[in-house]
Amino acid sequence: MGDRTHAHTGAAGRATTADGPASVRNVVLVGPSGSGKTTLVEALALTAGALNRAGRVEDGGTVSDHDEIEQRRQRSVQLSLVPVEWGGYKINLLDTPGYADFVGELRAGLRAADAALFVVSAAQEADAVAVTARPVWEECAAVGMPRAVVVTHLDTARTSFDEMTRVCGRIFGGDDPDAVLPLHLPVRGPEGPDGHARLTGLAGLLTGRISDYSSGERTEHPPVGDRRAPLLEARDRLIEGIIAESEDETLMDRYLGGGDIAVGTLVEDLERAVARGSFHPVLTAAPAPDGARQGVGTVELLDLVTRGFPSPLERTLPDVTTPDGSPRPAPVCDPKAPLVAEVVKTSSDPYVGRVCLVRVFSGTLHPEDTVHVRGHGLADPGHPARPFHDADVRVGALSSPFGGRQRPVDACVAGDLACVSRLGAAETGDTLSPAGDPLLMEPWTMPDPLLPLAVRARSKADEDKLSHGLARLAAEDPTMRLEQNPDTHQVVLWCMGEAHTDVALERLRNRYGVQVDAVPHLVPLRETFASRTVGRGRHVKQSGGHGQYAICEIEVEPLPSGTGIEFVDKVVGGSVPRQFVPSVEKGVRAQAARGVAAGHPLVDVRVTLLDGKSHSVDSSDAAFQTAGALALREAAADTRVQLLEPVAEIRVLVPDDYVGAVMSDLAGRRGRVVGTEQESGDRTRIHAEVPEMEIGRYTVDLRSLTHGTGRFDRAYARHEPMPPQLADRLREAEENHTNGT
Repeated sequence: MGDRTHAHTGAAGRATTADGPASVRNVVLVGPSGSGKTTLVEALALTAGALNRAGRVEDGGTVSDHDEIEQRRQRSVQLSLVPVEWGGYKINLLDTPGYADFVGELRAGLRAADAALFVVSAAQEADAVAVTARPVWEECAAVGMPRAVVVTHLDTARTSFDEMTRVCGRIFGGDDPDAVLPLHLPVRGPEGPDGHARLTGLAGLLTGRISDYSSGERTEHPPVGDRRAPLLEARDRLIEGIIAESEDETLMDRYLGGGDIAVGTLVEDLERAVARGSFHPVLTAAPAPDGARQGVGTVELLDLVTRGFPSPLERTLPDVTTPDGSPRPAPVCDPKAPLVAEVVKTSSDPYVGRVCLVRVFSGTLHPEDTVHVRGHGLADPGHPARPFHDADVRVGALSSPFGGRQRPVDACVAGDLACVSRLGAAETGDTLSPAGDPLLMEPWTMPDPLLPLAVRARSKADEDKLSHGLARLAAEDPTMRLEQNPDTHQVVLWCMGEAHTDVALERLRNRYGVQVDAVPHLVPLRETFASRTVGRGRHVKQSGGHGQYAICEIEVEPLPSGTGIEFVDKVVGGSVPRQFVPSVEKGVRAQAARGVAAGHPLVDVRVTLLDGKSHSVDSSDAAFQTAGALALREAAADTRVQLLEPVAEIRVLVPDDYVGAVMSDLAGRRGRVVGTEQESGDRTRIHAEVPEMEIGRYTVDLRSLTHGTGRFDRAYARHEPMPPQLADRLREAEENHTNGT
């Protein structure tokens, strides 16, 4: 594998189309930020003839990073598709961001792809690779994605392919490091002025043949005459690793007995092992020098993709059901079968509006087809539900994206990807199926955003555009949640991290023309009475004509947490007429919702109506509502009102080395650790209860504390009394804010 030369079959500027699922390869490039994924896409597209010249990330000129934000930040922030052709195959290269804040884009790429090129940088230290690459590797493993490892930046001084291969075997191989082995060894030229030898080619371990890229075009040389010890040792280990994955149990005995095994047999077993995800070959690649047509190792990578990676026909497709949950037969990857497709990404185009990137799993999608669009909807604690979509929609134009450019296509067959315009309100994760037979695909999970960003429109004109811009952002990015908090009256975007919030604010400003300010996020506090008390509400007014007369006496006592407001009627003798008792309750509940001390809702009290007075003419429903509210306020003035703060249950997963630091940090946040449990891979899950006021930025702080290795989830537990000294400081701050000091 990787020792053959193909002619360039792609063409710059021409839309690529697939003849059928067998001729398609959907490959996602994944890896930590800075590993060189985008540069590798450029190199592969150049080698395949889809580009005439490779761009540079530093110059903001790559085909993948076509968004203005990406060009300014020199970092990928969204999924990008670059289709190329190689050896009669269409290869859909899906470039994903490596930064943790954009894991939603990574999961979208994994959903759309059938195999992955896992990119790591040889310029990184081993510990850094373990920290940054392992979470991404685990994302791939969780969905059973076949992977090959690509080592980049070997032209950087003081880098070692052998060392990085050992690191990858240790980190990614788990109990079987021999499941991660190189297919080639790098060949270097003479040392330069800096004492570093430039990468010029590869030595194939199975054939020993040399792939020479020193001229800018790949050429082959016969096997090296002196089989050096490192080459022989690496070759033997690779053959043993391939045989261990072979379905032919006689191969190992033949090999250990000194028998000769044909290279073709080894290649076939290797291809099968890679396709089923049990073996992860390690390769290397470098971008082409200026003026060259091929970067080192790019031909080998394209050959691996076309021969060793699975086609859409080999993928186990997600289950489907009817909208009511009834199971349906599994879809088949056949262009003639009924349509089953899924929106894997949505974005906005300034000229055509919303554009959906669709993976067709079964059937064929044509322009102007009428399809049924159905979504699962999303509902998260503390956030409003996103309604599901359930409508027949006429598909607009189909196009094949090439980075930021769209090139029209006539159809999208099973196994392929295409962009669709005019797909109604479709969002990421929605299923496309025949109009008369709606289906739902098994959903894929998205992480819960845990960093709140409260925003406020800068002007009245911005306020009018804000809701539209925020709704578009939330529709495009399923890892972003939009909340209109009824208690704090804040508009809150829940994001994955600081980089995610920065991109959201920049898109609001530049894409939707909305100027907003980030404001401190407020948690929803509550109030309750600390002890039993009484109150009297007197509302008597006479100013000519019909007057207002209502008097009521109430008793208020605290109740256990979570009880809410309980109203009890103990009036005797008709001092408050029966028809006005509900009016008193309505007034009490309305005042409780507004708060009685600091303006936060009152909860967990029993209000008992004891007595009152009425007037045969001047008493009314409105008068007794007012009296009930006044009585509750008077009762609050005669006792201490406690502030209640929300407490969250959090579960923090960290490597064992950071358990002590995380527990100490939680204690400093007024948290209570309630238990720990050991997880696989030398990690511990910490269970704790922490006030929500203390974990507003915990996503950022935990990442810093654990060097990016920790993660957590949270859920609302209850409201608890706030410490008096903290409550006093908060009341003082609120009073100063109200008074403008």
